[in-house]
Amino acid sequence: MKIVMAVIKPFKLEEVRDALTSLGVHGLTVTEVKGYGRQKGHTEIYRGAEYAVSFLPKLKIEVAVASELVNPVIDAITASARTGQIGDGKIFVTSLEKAVRIRTGETDGDAL
Repeated sequence: MKIVMAVIKPFKLEEVRDALTSLGVHGLTVTEVKGYGRQKGHTEIYRGAEYAVSFLPKLKIEVAVASELVNPVIDAITASARTGQIGDGKIFVTSLEKAVRIRTGETDGDAL
């Protein structure tokens, strides 16, 4: 089992969710986050004053999947979240040692 974490642009959430649902991924966690990478933020003008926005709003999606689904999930996220512009995001994959469904007590693959 693996956890796939993706940091994406907020307006791409529905496309990513639809792509994951079509793969049979039925659960995901979405967190609003802020950060920067190569974009290094940008400047905005508010009421005539210019100010720097160092951290840009992003969404972090976390999905627990069986190991054999990792590459299809990565491909689906990449295809649906890509705009071709800087700041499209990143995907990270980590190992998942154990999973437990609280309601039923099911573990590991059955809990996903």
